[in-house]
Amino acid sequence: MRRTILATVFVTLLFTAASDRAQQPDPAPPPPQDQQKTPSIIQNVNLVDVLFTVLNRRNKLVPDLEEKDFKVLDDNAAQEIRYFSKQSNLPLRIGMLLDTSNSIRDRLKFEQEASNNFLYSVLRRGKDEAFVMIFDDEPQILQGFTGDVGRLRDEIIKTRAGGGTAVYDAVYDACYKELSHPPRPPGDQPDVVRRVMILISDGEDNLSLHTRADAIEMAQRTSVVIYTISTSTQWIQLSQTDPSKAADRKNHLTDGDKILKELAEETGGRAFFPYHVDDLDQSFQDIGDELRNQYSIAYSPKNYVLDGRYHKIRIETPEHKGFQVRSRRGYFARANGDLSTAPPKPAGAAPPAAGTAKPAGTAPPAKPNL
Repeated sequence: MRRTILATVFVTLLFTAASDRAQQPDPAPPPPQDQQKTPSIIQNVNLVDVLFTVLNRRNKLVPDLEEKDFKVLDDNAAQEIRYFSKQSNLPLRIGMLLDTSNSIRDRLKFEQEASNNFLYSVLRRGKDEAFVMIFDDEPQILQGFTGDVGRLRDEIIKTRAGGGTAVYDAVYDACYKELSHPPRPPGDQPDVVRRVMILISDGEDNLSLHTRADAIEMAQRTSVVIYTISTSTQWIQLSQTDPSKAADRKNHLTDGDKILKELAEETGGRAFFPYHVDDLDQSFQDIGDELRNQYSIAYSPKNYVLDGRYHKIRIETPEHKGFQVRSRRGYFARANGDLSTAPPKPAGAAPPAAGTAKPAGTAPPAKPNL
């Protein structure tokens, strides 16, 4: 009898265990080999992107060169070109910056005529856009981006002179607030534009909170090419009759002229020293042609170290003697190229003391991979 009861209990336990196993789901099979997650390898690539124009001995554009025609030097070390392209007929996004400080009062009419002539010469309806900024004690936008030359002209002719001069703040703000995110081309056109600044001033800054180095760095980081037009009439050579040299009548540059020249050359642009507005007619046409016929090269610097050191850039055409390449001159090796980290203008800060601005010819900072 006892054996019968034990047997019955044993069979019941076996049945219960089997039933429990049947109610438990089978463990999920391991994922196939090709679906298993593989570790990602992330590598930062520091690219230096350089826009440039090539001119021949007669200062005429050379638009038909190929990658093999160029040699890139970074601190005199040859670099491998990673990307190369010819960029022609791109839409222009132009910042027109007018000095309306007291120091240019006698040349305000010249500024108004020169800026309007440039816009009518270069701006193409339906393709290019521009904005107008004036600056005396501080920068001020008069007209935002528009392709309507008439609206731009109407705002320009209303300008009046007075106050101090904050050239560097104007350049910095125009690049950071406007040209860093210009309107994209309409329709299905590629989202690629050429960013340009026309700065008309005597170059004599006395109120900026940013330094000259700050202004140049921001222009380089936002890929803005600066063309400067001096309003100074000191040391003007009025006997110049050669039309090709009429926009450069200077036989001696003032300190302000040297600043304008540095702003232009460090960003790949040009400086002009005219006397009459008519002197600029051919120059404006040349600027328009240059901006629509440029090359772009990108390279990854060898032995790149994020140490903040300034690197000089030089682009050569070894097989074409006499050609001149116009591009920005260098950059600082820094880790973060995000414009959102750009330092804002210090609120309430006192302007720099006289003589603290960066001296002409000192290498300005710029950031790679922009």
